Amino acid sequence: MNLKNRSVSIYNSISFVLLCLFLFQSCKTEQKQEVENVEKQPPNILFIAVDDLRPELNFYGAKHISSPNLDALAAESLVFDRAYCSVPTCGASRASILTGTRPTRYRFLTHDVHVDEEIPEAITLPELFKANGYTTISNGKVLHHKNDRKKAWDEIWRPENATMKYHKKENTKLIAIPNQRGNPFETSSVDESKYLDGQIAAKGIADLKKLKADGKPFFLAMGFMKPHLPFNAPQKYWDKYPIETISLPESYVQPKTTPSKAFHKFGELRHYYGVPKKGPVTDEMAKKLIQGYYACVSFVDAQIGKVLQELEDSGLAENTIIVLWGDHGWNLGEHQLWCKHCTFETSLHSPLLIKVPGKTKGEHVANITEFIDVFPSLAELAGLEVPKNQLEGESFVPLIDNTPEKRQKDYAVSKFKDAVTLIKGDYFYTEWTDHDGKAYARMLFDHGTDPMELDNLAEKEAYKELVSKLSVDLRDKWGKDFLNN
Repeated sequence: MNLKNRSVSIYNSISFVLLCLFLFQSCKTEQKQEVENVEKQPPNILFIAVDDLRPELNFYGAKHISSPNLDALAAESLVFDRAYCSVPTCGASRASILTGTRPTRYRFLTHDVHVDEEIPEAITLPELFKANGYTTISNGKVLHHKNDRKKAWDEIWRPENATMKYHKKENTKLIAIPNQRGNPFETSSVDESKYLDGQIAAKGIADLKKLKADGKPFFLAMGFMKPHLPFNAPQKYWDKYPIETISLPESYVQPKTTPSKAFHKFGELRHYYGVPKKGPVTDEMAKKLIQGYYACVSFVDAQIGKVLQELEDSGLAENTIIVLWGDHGWNLGEHQLWCKHCTFETSLHSPLLIKVPGKTKGEHVANITEFIDVFPSLAELAGLEVPKNQLEGESFVPLIDNTPEKRQKDYAVSKFKDAVTLIKGDYFYTEWTDHDGKAYARMLFDHGTDPMELDNLAEKEAYKELVSKLSVDLRDKWGKDFLNN
């Protein structure tokens, strides 16, 4: 090779190397820019509410219910072992969590709550995100009434009851009778996509595809309806729980030391066909109800799993905070009660978990947490300024950041009708109060020695001083407007 050709060859080699270095550096710069852009993007929020879901789940230690999708989510989340609703009925509980405010003597009393009527001045959680550039969508049952606080959402969608195509003929005939509900439980062989929760899952999946294409941050609320009564689920979910494996709870009693006001007649269940109008249900029906509840938990777990899989497949999971909660607990025969509507732990203790990408990894915290803490926590995680003079909860972000010393609150307060409960340490202290706040009945349980709440300590002489202290503490913590609004 002559000198000229050699020079040209060297020149070409150097040029090729420089070009490769340039392309490599450009690629690194683009990748760095993409990472920075992802980091700058506001986090999406997937807000999952499950109606009547009690914390009888694998990740809470109950190994007899199959919920693989919730278990997988919990393994990537921070799980709150002691989370409590504000009111053990759906409408009131949902209004409380979405406004970040406590119930009062006159506010958030029943399931039939309208935020627009009872606290119209409040800014709801989705409103805050919508005002900060988020697309907000409500699917299924989020607030109790579909069009309550309509301005908070870019879109509101619910499946219509008329689309329920899974009922058997005999049940369809019962439901058609005016003022008559059908059976409290039912199996079916139809495809689960025909069920309301199957439709809700499908809508959520479709929304995630659209939101991915849109590119804007989103607040997507998914309100699943099971395991709410009636316990209707495809047969394969019932088959997971043979009736011979079902037993009544150990606390299937109503101790005489417990105030009669603590018990109720579970009217919600009695509306269904075949349930006795008074007195206890038969043991056979009790076991069938428990079996049906378990089946519905597994069914809704499968529907939630479909949505979570789409979130993962779309790539959105990397920048999406997931909150999952049950709106309150549910009695499955404890104290011979069914449904909610009381201040025993079985009605107040509810599932709550939060997945924050890059921060949560399946940890459990025993810190007492209230549902009203969710609003300020999500706002903080998204970097949003909260409404002034509204929120009554305290952010639990320090628990996510593993700095629990920065969180001051160590209690919860829940209320149903005249009953107000303070949860602090191992103590569950309840007072039934009149309109002036004066107690006319009391109930105290020490969960350290009596987790099933069968021994009321409130009237025992040895606990008189403790009851006095808890009574003062309850009034200090039940909210400044409790007696006024």
